[in-house]
Amino acid sequence: MFDPKQLKLAEEALRKLPVPDAGARAYLDKHIPRLARTLALVPPPGETGRALELGCYMQITPLIERLCGYREVRGGYYGEPGKTDEKTMVFPDGEFRCFVDHFNAERDPFPYPDGHFDLVIAGEIIEHLILDPMHMLLESRRVLQEGGYLLVTTPNVASVTSVAKVLDGHDNPQIYFLYNRPAPGVEPEIGHFREYTNYELGEAVKAAGFEVKQLFTTFIEEFSSHLPLLKFLKEHGYDAENRGEQSWCLAVKRSSLPVNRYPFFIYCD
Repeated sequence: MFDPKQLKLAEEALRKLPVPDAGARAYLDKHIPRLARTLALVPPPGETGRALELGCYMQITPLIERLCGYREVRGGYYGEPGKTDEKTMVFPDGEFRCFVDHFNAERDPFPYPDGHFDLVIAGEIIEHLILDPMHMLLESRRVLQEGGYLLVTTPNVASVTSVAKVLDGHDNPQIYFLYNRPAPGVEPEIGHFREYTNYELGEAVKAAGFEVKQLFTTFIEEFSSHLPLLKFLKEHGYDAENRGEQSWCLAVKRSSLPVNRYPFFIYCD
């Protein structure tokens, strides 16, 4: 799963990351375990040395270069196609620069040529897509070189926490199910439209023509009170594997593999 040395280095680097305000620091501190694990799963650079981070919030972005060794890191963010932002982050030993391209990852062609990247990271993206998640996976495949990697992270709707919510009968079983309150002058963000089981995530990635190398879940500490339910599941004949709240999938582009554009478990006829 995670290389302990890389995980420790990632955690230390994230704690030292420059942030603009106290709110950003609080968010970063809360999510360091997930972000560090994402970085620890990043494979070494390949032939191009380029990486694309979809949903770029400039949290792990500079560390893909500084820690993981990629020579060029590009960001993709939801917005009007054709717009590009340049973002910077100042470190004691230098400045990190990143271009962030705006486009709709489930509707627009990604603004990059075929085989341009060694790595595409889609961290906490697929659960927000409302129309066509396979478009994002297929475009990620197109812009990856042969043998390039796709890294997807997303909540696991079949987690022990989701089971606990169903049994309790009060809360929605998705890990995050709330809407943002409308506010004047603030563009609303898309919440979690559809969360996936770990199995569904692997099948969707395979349907896009990838070979899955790692597929697993991890538990989130704040939901640990639900862990006793794992015993309940086993005692009643249910699979207790991959019941963590966070799903991880690392896959490799293989041009020889078939593509299923509309998997039945995501799309209706």
